[in-house]
Amino acid sequence: MLRLATREVYVGTETICTVDGLHFNSTYKSRVKAFNSSGVGQYSKTLIMQTSEIAWFTFDPVSAHPDIVFSNDNLTVSCNSYDDRVVLGNTAFSRGVHYWEMTIDRYDNHPDPAFGISRGDVLKDVMLGKDDKAWAMYVDNNRSWFMHNNSHTNRTDGGITKGSTIGMLLDFTRRILIFLINDEQQGPVAFEGLEGAYYPAISLNRNVQVTLHTGLPIPDFYTPGEADPTSSVC
Repeated sequence: MLRLATREVYVGTETICTVDGLHFNSTYKSRVKAFNSSGVGQYSKTLIMQTSEIAWFTFDPVSAHPDIVFSNDNLTVSCNSYDDRVVLGNTAFSRGVHYWEMTIDRYDNHPDPAFGISRGDVLKDVMLGKDDKAWAMYVDNNRSWFMHNNSHTNRTDGGITKGSTIGMLLDFTRRILIFLINDEQQGPVAFEGLEGAYYPAISLNRNVQVTLHTGLPIPDFYTPGEADPTSSVC
């Protein structure tokens, strides 16, 4: 039997268990005790467990639109449809500072994929940011826009091609989301006042293929908690 804080997380015969729903870069206390047909033993001494400082995740086939195609152990996605389809990461964030990137493996006919974060119940059959459950940057070969609840803001020059890298920096200490293209911040801070749990997300059509890169350190230009981030990174 393993207890995490005041929550019982496992009872059974296995000597190893996985505890879901933990925060990254956090410390937890736990205790275990044995039981058999003779009764229940005493709790062990309290164990201190530290979760990883950096988030690792993949795209999630379970919640994705059916037109999304997965490969490369769910790190690469493409699409069977000419319409925009949404796929989420398999991990939601609600605290800490997180940074991940997506590289453009294929980019044909100048589509405008959208990158960002969303709630779990975001619409999956429209461009990311069309509803009020997603906060996104959509970008073509020349420029980008931020979009939430179908409101388009901050048109910024600078597009993508095959080989481009999109970076997303989500900081819950300041409750903001920042986008980068090829290591340079794209526009101002994209969204502020973010609270709750958000999944990394993207929408794309059959003209785009993207590969996800996680477990990345926070970019050197950015210090969490500063009043204003630097506008670009060298």
